[in-house]
Amino acid sequence: MPKHGKKFRKAIEGADLREKFSVEDAIARSLAASFAKFDETVDLALGLGVEPKYSDQMVRGACPLPHGLGKTVRVAVFCKGEKEAEAKAAGADITGAEDLVAKVKEGFLDFDAAIATPDVMALVGQVGRVLGPRGLMPNAKTGTVTFDVTSAVNEIKAGRVEFKVDKAGVLHAPLGKVSFGSEKILDNLRALLAEVNRLKPSAAKGAYMRAMAVSTTMGPGFKIDPTVIRKFIEGGA
Repeated sequence: MPKHGKKFRKAIEGADLREKFSVEDAIARSLAASFAKFDETVDLALGLGVEPKYSDQMVRGACPLPHGLGKTVRVAVFCKGEKEAEAKAAGADITGAEDLVAKVKEGFLDFDAAIATPDVMALVGQVGRVLGPRGLMPNAKTGTVTFDVTSAVNEIKAGRVEFKVDKAGVLHAPLGKVSFGSEKILDNLRALLAEVNRLKPSAAKGAYMRAMAVSTTMGPGFKIDPTVIRKFIEGGA
């Protein structure tokens, strides 16, 4: 069992981490247990009833969060011609086609998200092995391969979260900062869960959202009773 510091032990004092809470209670407890000197991120872990090894059960997408993620996002747009001017006007931090691909090949990765227009995807494919493992490869399923670069840049800059279920069927995603407070975190969580629910694969059998927990960057995880998730998504308490 890993050893935890004094602050962590104090944060979980009197708490039973095996207990399952309501969504609101779990968020409140998670925020209260935050102890780091920096503004921690609130993270979601969501266990889904899917078999990701089958392509028709892969859950992947993106969701604009009502209150964003509380951080500045540097966006690169792979494009050319008039689309480059459009991307810059929308607030892209770096744009280009052959020149940008060449920079990435040389090791340039000073951006947090990437968008590409469909006509340059063959070029972007040359650096797929570099971008892919870092979660930076543009993908049509997450809306980052598009000619509508203005909307894509605006969404990412405003605070959009991309998600993809892992091999174990667990989806991890940030929900914002501790400084947001419970209300904004709950709004962001409801929007994210609604989108994940919308993407439920038709091939998935049985319960879909099977387990859920929230935690801050340094804090403990608080489990949520999966039976209350649907009501929460629909706006109930």
